[in-house]
Amino acid sequence: MATAPAPSAYVPPELAAEDIDAYLVHHQNKSLLRFITCGSVDDGKSTLIGRLLYDSKMIFEDQLSALEADSKRVGTQGQGIDFALLVDGLAAEREQGITIDVAYRFFATDRRKFIVADTPGHEQYTRNMVTGASTADLAVILIDARKGVLTQTRRHSYLAHLLGIRHIVLAINKMDLVDYDQTVFDHIRLAYRAFASDIGITDFFAVPISGLAGDNIASRSNAMPWYDGPSLMEHLETVDLSGPLSAEAPPPFRMPVQWVNRPNLDFRGFAGLIAEGNVRPGDPVRVLPSGRTSSVARIVTFDGDLDQAGAGQSVTLTLADEIDCSRGDVLAAAEAPPQVADQFEATIIWMADEEMLPGRPYILKLGTQTVPATLRQPKYQVNVNTMEHVATKSLGLNAIGVVELATDRPIVFEPYADSRDLGGFILIDRITNATVAAGLIHFALRRSQNLHWQAMDVTPAARAALKGQAPKLLWFTGLSGAGKSTIANLVEKKLHALGRHSFLLDGDNVRHGLNKDLGFTDADRVENIRRVGEVAKLMMDAGLIVLTAFISPFRAEREMVRRMLGDGDFIEIHVDTPLAEAERRDVKGLYAKARAGNLKNFTGIDSPYEAPTSPEIRIDTTAMNPEAAAEQIVEVLVGPWVPDL
Repeated sequence: MATAPAPSAYVPPELAAEDIDAYLVHHQNKSLLRFITCGSVDDGKSTLIGRLLYDSKMIFEDQLSALEADSKRVGTQGQGIDFALLVDGLAAEREQGITIDVAYRFFATDRRKFIVADTPGHEQYTRNMVTGASTADLAVILIDARKGVLTQTRRHSYLAHLLGIRHIVLAINKMDLVDYDQTVFDHIRLAYRAFASDIGITDFFAVPISGLAGDNIASRSNAMPWYDGPSLMEHLETVDLSGPLSAEAPPPFRMPVQWVNRPNLDFRGFAGLIAEGNVRPGDPVRVLPSGRTSSVARIVTFDGDLDQAGAGQSVTLTLADEIDCSRGDVLAAAEAPPQVADQFEATIIWMADEEMLPGRPYILKLGTQTVPATLRQPKYQVNVNTMEHVATKSLGLNAIGVVELATDRPIVFEPYADSRDLGGFILIDRITNATVAAGLIHFALRRSQNLHWQAMDVTPAARAALKGQAPKLLWFTGLSGAGKSTIANLVEKKLHALGRHSFLLDGDNVRHGLNKDLGFTDADRVENIRRVGEVAKLMMDAGLIVLTAFISPFRAEREMVRRMLGDGDFIEIHVDTPLAEAERRDVKGLYAKARAGNLKNFTGIDSPYEAPTSPEIRIDTTAMNPEAAAEQIVEVLVGPWVPDL
């Protein structure tokens, strides 16, 4: 005789058994709520999600059997079911009884579909919480009834509000451990309300629960007769998901272009996911950032052409006119286009172990747009406990601050408060390709609208022709004491003897004037090289061959300068000297001071040097003297060196 299914195992809906087509239509038309669970460590986030899945009968028999076995083996509830194991799947999570990565689970009730993200509570994993919250409509913020409002409660509440989550549920958990005391619930609710009002959360729904015991999860609990509100599940099923503009005119049409669909000579369409608004054939549209206009000819999908498409649909649009449009552009309503700018103020949530370095170039990705971007020194950092604005020169892991940034070219955007899709971005490290920050645009800086490039009649090419030479930048890099300045000086002497127009920018000399305000922290080193790169570019525009002798320890900044110039104009020269040899030559005694701890942030000792991976010229100073090195460099630049006799 077959064993009867466990009472909380998955049971197919009756409609699915009677009429599968009708069931699928009904299921497809249910609204979808994306929500996250967040809060401090051990507040019961994973247990709550497991209980929701269990009580909504979304666990299959084999999953339930595995859960029961895992609970006895690695669970934290003795012989009882440990619901957290349904979402804590990593070995490290089960071993430590914590959540590390974001876990997504789908479940559904008769009234609504849900995608829930279980986010970690540890401060070091705040970046994972931001990832889960970036697409959520609602946040369930859990508080352990025994502990009350903690630092991570404040941090996650602030982040949820910052990321535009409009619906906040305050789930005061583990009420069974405080004997279901209403006084405890009321005290925590009032304490949270005082904090929430300070950060702009004007409304939230508070519910007392026990994730482990199931009180007020799927249905009202008899253990708390003093609570007369809906259960958590009832609230999730009925919360209004309509946007703030739903009662007014719908938002204007926006679609970032993901791909130009060109299967043959007779078809050219622009594919993408509609971010906002609706579009119909014949609607006038504007391509941004170029500003060119056309109208929609067709709305093409795999299942055929559509008469109308709206937000959330992936379509291919064809236009009535042949205009330039490519990946990264945005198709928008012609009469209400988004903004275009290249300088912004934004909130930055720093997610990398390495500190943010003002002046260092990062890759900014906003929708389908990918551009180089540079951050300035933060205006301030936010203390999430007090909401105080604190002065800072940089941002560390999990820090939140307001920063001005500039992109290499104008991008299409809207303030994050108006559009998540065109207002939220990530920053990517150029060297490691790691995501280092998430950002929320506030507004474009006014100066980005008022500054325009002034065209000149005398061009860089004309200046170079007058001097009869091709401008180049010879970038000497290496450890202190490697011989950069010595070799660069010899190269310039030889160029001068050949009648070439040149200028040598030396690291020490520049710090006596242009960069006298900079120190030797990583952030100051980045700004030092940025300024030198800009000056060198101006000198090249004047037609000069520019030589620079700087330690320039970071690859990212050397690559930044390379990208400022045309192909082949940047010649990286690695003056390669072992650290021991550089110390031996140390006529200034700098290495000795650094070893003694009297000179901080010294390259090679307590600050890193990132050697070039593929320089145009490598000089091994242990095998070549400065004169021979200079001759080799000049030969590469202008041909064999022939001194006057």
